[in-house]
Amino acid sequence: MSKLVRVLLAEDEPLIRAGVRAILASDPGIEVVAEAEDGAEAVELARRHRPDVAVLDIRMPRLDGLAATAEIRRLLPEVAVVILTTFGEDAYIAEAIDAGATGFLLKSGDPRELTAGIRAAAEGAAYLSPRVAKRVIDTMGRSVRTAQAADRVAVLTPREREVLALIGEGISNAEIGRRLNLVEGTVKTHVSAILTRLRVRNRVQAAIVAYEAGMVE
Repeated sequence: MSKLVRVLLAEDEPLIRAGVRAILASDPGIEVVAEAEDGAEAVELARRHRPDVAVLDIRMPRLDGLAATAEIRRLLPEVAVVILTTFGEDAYIAEAIDAGATGFLLKSGDPRELTAGIRAAAEGAAYLSPRVAKRVIDTMGRSVRTAQAADRVAVLTPREREVLALIGEGISNAEIGRRLNLVEGTVKTHVSAILTRLRVRNRVQAAIVAYEAGMVE
């Protein structure tokens, strides 16, 4: 049996929070251990419960999702953060990546994406809802983006490009290892080399490069 994923849910709209909670409750492998109405409460509950994943709305009172992400990642770097977003909030995503978020999901997206994104984050993978990824990439300027990404990816070895494509799919190191018949330690070495070669800070930024370069549909 896979490990139970413990989740902190932070959303200031009660109806949306109840809807997300209901979706997560339908998955026997996910448990919502705490709920917060604002970012400050989310940070406090994260310290108290130490969840595997914190699911945060971007716009919340007292402390917004961006500041809460940065604080949770500073205090509890082992806690993955998934951001709930809506169309029109694309400008916040780059800031959330810099703050340490590893997943981005649309509130109006497929419920299966929500559970898949949380599981991916719990396993240390980056996960971008396909529609979120497309929106982010489209805002960057398509022709310049593609050319720059192609140049950046060109420095990778063939094996590193295979790993990068799977990072772009939001796959954990363990699953990448199974796909490519590699031990997990070797995958971690490849991931570290990819982040260094691409000059990116985390897996989400690497996943975006993979999307930009056309490595992920």
